[in-house]
Amino acid sequence: MTREIAHNVVEAIARLHTTEFQEIYIHFGLIEKDVDDNKFVDCAIAAGAEYIVTNDAHFSVLKDIDWPKVQVVTIEEFASQIM
Repeated sequence: MTREIAHNVVEAIARLHTTEFQEIYIHFGLIEKDVDDNKFVDCAIAAGAEYIVTNDAHFSVLKDIDWPKVQVVTIEEFASQIM
């Protein structure tokens, strides 16, 4: 995915009436191998998300953390739940 495509996707999502912006007050730092991924984990925790949908292997470390508990599902697992 190019930077321009990623930007356009984020802009489209931001404009949806169902999009809610979430302030993050605590930074847990749960992913050490790619610290840039932590912003997604912190946001999911702050928003009370049920799970994070990703195929990024760095997120697998979350399966071994008891608190704060963040469930991670692959894109395929998520797709099978909604179909």
